[in-house]
Amino acid sequence: MACWSLIALLALSQTSSAHYTKFPEGFTFGVATAAYQIEGAWNVSGKSENVWDRLTHTRPDMIADGTNGDIACDSYNRYREDVEELAYLGVDFYRFSLSWARILPTGQVNYLNPDGIRYYNDLLEALEAKNIEPLVTLFHWDLPQSLQDLGGWANPKMIEYFRDYADVCFREFGDKIKSWITFNEPYEICEDAYGDEKKAPAVNSHGVGNYLCSDTLLKAHAEVYHLYNDTYRSKQNGKVMISINSIWYEPKDPENAEQVTLAEVANQFKFGWFAHPIFTEEGGYPSIMVENVARQSEAEGYPRPRLEQFDEYWIQRIKGTSDFLGINHYTTHLITGAGVDPVAKSPSWLKDIGALTTMEVGEESASEWLRVVPTGFANLLRWCKSSYNDPPIYITENGVSDRGTLQDYKRIQYFNDYLTEILNVIYEDGVNVLGYTAWTLMDNFEWRAGFSERFGLYYVDINDPALPRTPKLSAEYYRQLTNTRELPQDDRFKDPAKVHDEF
Repeated sequence: MACWSLIALLALSQTSSAHYTKFPEGFTFGVATAAYQIEGAWNVSGKSENVWDRLTHTRPDMIADGTNGDIACDSYNRYREDVEELAYLGVDFYRFSLSWARILPTGQVNYLNPDGIRYYNDLLEALEAKNIEPLVTLFHWDLPQSLQDLGGWANPKMIEYFRDYADVCFREFGDKIKSWITFNEPYEICEDAYGDEKKAPAVNSHGVGNYLCSDTLLKAHAEVYHLYNDTYRSKQNGKVMISINSIWYEPKDPENAEQVTLAEVANQFKFGWFAHPIFTEEGGYPSIMVENVARQSEAEGYPRPRLEQFDEYWIQRIKGTSDFLGINHYTTHLITGAGVDPVAKSPSWLKDIGALTTMEVGEESASEWLRVVPTGFANLLRWCKSSYNDPPIYITENGVSDRGTLQDYKRIQYFNDYLTEILNVIYEDGVNVLGYTAWTLMDNFEWRAGFSERFGLYYVDINDPALPRTPKLSAEYYRQLTNTRELPQDDRFKDPAKVHDEF
């Protein structure tokens, strides 16, 4: 997208004044979780160790409150109760992930764990009884440790291992599942887990391991898509997509041409890194990304670029391998100018961008990285429509954190404001958004934050061995939303400490 297009998007975000409340016919609502964050039962019923088990047990200091996912929300034993919570909310679908280590304890297909197969079949049957569609993620960060010991996503053999794992899942569960996600948030997998030590397996290979990971991951995604397309689609009639996360980047000063240009570069590095190879006609990594990394690599003395463009076979093999564009979005950051971020290592993805950023925008949340900027969400959606040939879009995660309260007015306001922006882009810009997924069903293990940051519609008391789930006010808000298909206007959802003329 040219710079003038980004300027046009920013202008649009300032001009919308309509107040839409009703969602289009067929628009669907769901909530999301992930296996490691809720299941617990980390070493029972045949499940093997995964990378998050290893990290939390060997480096507990990396978790803000010292907790782990050994028990988490105990959903392995309490999934029926969780399905009742879903039914109470009235959702159309439930997005959850499969634990690779629970299904294939060795990581490979030489042994299928019958208890793992049974557990997910029982969950799927419980959802079917409540008429709740499953939206299932194959990989949500919890790689079997045995595969990490072989190099994990930096090892090209993972393409085969992931395809084999997916084949088992399609075969065992595909008659009950019509919507699949291959990878959740590939940026987080590659940059935060192989380019830095922010997430498990915490491989500190900045500027190198992250790009090896993306090469493997995108090829693995494509192979699983083609496997489903060639072998299972005609029998199971499902869809396959990828969920890409992105902070949206905007210029701090929309009149500053340099900031506008750099914001486009940052969005290509963040979202385009994984979207461009799949959703554009030319395929491959974004050209600006390839050029920047090549230039930096040469300056740093590398004999070849640290990020290499796919060859023609893989460009064609990866293109078009997603039936929908899944978007996880939470916040917006601002570009302030050219330069190297003070925290950027050398080499690194962050240094390769060549831009300075700030989070000083919008209202704060309990997460340092998350500011409330609803208009940024609208601009991201418009940008995706323009950049990727108007794809059908599912919002596969969106939500906000607090420290834990039942009267969570800020969460309700966040949902309402971000959903309003979805309505704006649907009705005013023709963006093809088909569904929305709230993160998350219940307070759960939020990775490095542990249980110190809460995103749930249900409050979970982790100090009570019974782990009771209590609906927050946001659960009542979401229940009314799914029932009426319209943004709730009830006064009980408005913070009495603030004055709101209307949502």
